Amino acid sequence: MPEPVEKFSWFAAKTRFGQELKIKEALEARKIQHFIPVDYKKDYRGKLRPSPVIKNLVFLYATKAVACSLKVDMGLPLMYMFDYANHRMLEVPDKQMDDFIRVFDMSEDTGGLMNVSLERGDRVRVVKGPLVGVEGTVLELHGKHFIEVNLIGLLSARASVPRSYMEKI
Repeated sequence: MPEPVEKFSWFAAKTRFGQELKIKEALEARKIQHFIPVDYKKDYRGKLRPSPVIKNLVFLYATKAVACSLKVDMGLPLMYMFDYANHRMLEVPDKQMDDFIRVFDMSEDTGGLMNVSLERGDRVRVVKGPLVGVEGTVLELHGKHFIEVNLIGLLSARASVPRSYMEKI
């Protein structure tokens, strides 16, 4: 009988302060898909350098066995988040992670008009532009509309999206 194939999942892990970029290098060297949101800031010489936006947090896409071996066998300073309801490592659903990554990487966009009114907190889906298919919640801040994507109630990311690009779901 063939062995069951272990599925790939997104895992959220905490790390020690300032280790995010070293872990990023280690994951890239091992060709493991990951997401560490970074922003580029100028250093004291004026050179742009990556800086983690969410301190001490790393997302990686791997099998559970590979994720565990990164910590145990390879000594990476990772502490995986735990899902206490299911008594196992926290797995972020693929759709939520994809939406989170896409919204996090989205630059601001300009508006448009929409004939369906949207209220703060409405569930919406983006129907046009680079975020097509992303589902989230409407936010309105300082007259601008945003879509907010939540990761299992842990974190959220938002991007400015024209109202005409959103439909209520």
